[in-house]
Amino acid sequence: MFRKIYSNAPCQGFAYKTGVLFLAAVALCATGMQGQQTTSRPAKTDRARKLVHKVDPAYPTDLRRLKIGGIVKLDLKISANGTVDKVSVVGGNPILADSATRAVKQWQYEPADAPSSMLLNVEFNPNSD
Repeated sequence: MFRKIYSNAPCQGFAYKTGVLFLAAVALCATGMQGQQTTSRPAKTDRARKLVHKVDPAYPTDLRRLKIGGIVKLDLKISANGTVDKVSVVGGNPILADSATRAVKQWQYEPADAPSSMLLNVEFNPNSD
């Protein structure tokens, strides 16, 4: 039955099959997130804020195994008391961005007189130990 439905599908070319495989890989990647070989560095700040508590992002196991890495760019809004109020993804792999966002929301900066914002690059390197 599957064969009949599939053979009558209007999109049965290489692109369709590749898309289905890609979606399956993304679903697998979202299931296992372990390890933490990442680095982060501020790209731009409007005020110098010292990081006092950092949580490393989990590196998705399947992405590491497939040697998929890269840089996730985040825009942070930091409150005057030092908590990360808002994290917006500016660019990067969506699965890595999700992992980076969950970790950065737990970061704590030194208090300041006013809220501040920061662009942050979080690098995921599958070749790091």
